[in-house]
Amino acid sequence: MPEEPASERVYESVLDAIGETPLVRLTRVTAGLAPRVYVKLEHANPGGSVKDRAALAMVLAAERSGALRPGGTIVEATSGNTGIGLAVVAAQRGYRAVLVAPDRTSPDKLAVMRAYGARVVVTRSGLPHHHPEHVRTLAERLARELPGAWFADQYDNPANPHAHFTGTGPEIWRQTRGMLTHLVAGVGTGGTATGTAGFLAQAGAQVEVVAADPHTSTYSGGDGSPYAVEAVGHYRHPDTAEDTWPANYHPDLVHRRIRVRDRDSLLTARRLAREEGLLVGPSSGMAVAAALELARELDRGHLVVVLLPDSGRGYLSTALDDTWLRAGGFLEDLDDESAWPGADGAPVLDVRPARTVRSVLDAGGGGSWPALPAVPDDVPIGAVRERLLPLATGELAGTGEFVVVLHGRTPDPDAVGTAAGELLGVLRLAALDEGVRSGRLDPAGPVGDVPGATPVTAGVGERVADVLRGLPADGPQLVPVLVDGRAVSAVSRTRLRTADGRRATPALPVHA
Repeated sequence: MPEEPASERVYESVLDAIGETPLVRLTRVTAGLAPRVYVKLEHANPGGSVKDRAALAMVLAAERSGALRPGGTIVEATSGNTGIGLAVVAAQRGYRAVLVAPDRTSPDKLAVMRAYGARVVVTRSGLPHHHPEHVRTLAERLARELPGAWFADQYDNPANPHAHFTGTGPEIWRQTRGMLTHLVAGVGTGGTATGTAGFLAQAGAQVEVVAADPHTSTYSGGDGSPYAVEAVGHYRHPDTAEDTWPANYHPDLVHRRIRVRDRDSLLTARRLAREEGLLVGPSSGMAVAAALELARELDRGHLVVVLLPDSGRGYLSTALDDTWLRAGGFLEDLDDESAWPGADGAPVLDVRPARTVRSVLDAGGGGSWPALPAVPDDVPIGAVRERLLPLATGELAGTGEFVVVLHGRTPDPDAVGTAAGELLGVLRLAALDEGVRSGRLDPAGPVGDVPGATPVTAGVGERVADVLRGLPADGPQLVPVLVDGRAVSAVSRTRLRTADGRRATPALPVHA
């Protein structure tokens, strides 16, 4: 039989196809920048992400050590990609997989894990580590209780970075023929950055390793509050006594950190699809946004490689969906529906631009938006009215409602991260007063202990009509407004209804 050409790769199993992902040069989003910028497309792995590498390495190491035996169960805490990688490996090697994911995980990724046959346990996000329902704590418990179970532990398992020390690092060095000058990668578990950077350091390469990080992640000095980009950075709950970083993250191997705002991460991912033909996830957008900032400082002699962790197909209903972006206040520009030409050059629909939440707030006058009437959850019930007095004025004061915010992380227009997950509820002052008078509520008790209606928020770029359609009939009158995922103001249902009624023509969808 004649020997097959090396370029025609034939594998004995899907697991053999993990690794050797391509480098692709960016040409349009880098217009006007001097250095060459290449991206390493990790979504070319069979499971669609860089985590396939770590998943396979961790399972093989567990098999060698005897920690995982034939017919056993793989258990892991995951935001999606590692879980998908483990589900792929489990399916091919005959294991069961039980994957614990936070409820902020993209529904698309949850569906992929289930499609590979994994059992997916969804738990609450935003919990301190000691809470029994915290994603990792719950996974550890299941691994102890399930017969024949093995906990993969991607954060502390040394096989994770080793996969990149022996695979990703050498690949990049070989693909760039040793001309690499800068490596940009996000840091989640730390395995990818640590392993790749570790190889480059051992090889004696003079490469600057740059960690891209969400703006509020504690890795780069943020406050640890939530952010919109999945699978990267380090969240810190306010109740966390000790902020322990993963054993797989070695900060000494990182030369520089670039903090990226959620809006920049999300909109850069959107640009990569529309300008480069690369459908990738928001963590890839974050890494490219950091690389573009870096590239502005470099000259033609530099070569930058950006590691893109996963495909955008896991985020089609979230980060890559314009409706989702507008609902979070990340996208404000509306398509000009009247600009779509018909066969004769006339508009397809004669539709006036829809009113948006921003236009409603701007119409309030005074040059500033209303302050969000919010108090931290640890404020005593008896002190709530006093705390709200300077905030709730005019129309918003007329609703008699306010928002309770987790642990004093009061919304900050200049901070970035998704504070929507930290808005605990909407309460009515009258209900508090009645509760105190009747003796049901202790005025010295924290307001966070009082059950409240779940806030229904509005993105600053959303159409008013769309917001109204999403409001429950019996819900609160107060609607917090999000800018870049963080609540910074509020609007009443009355004002939204009034604005919607002034539109002469309803906003109709346009299908190209």
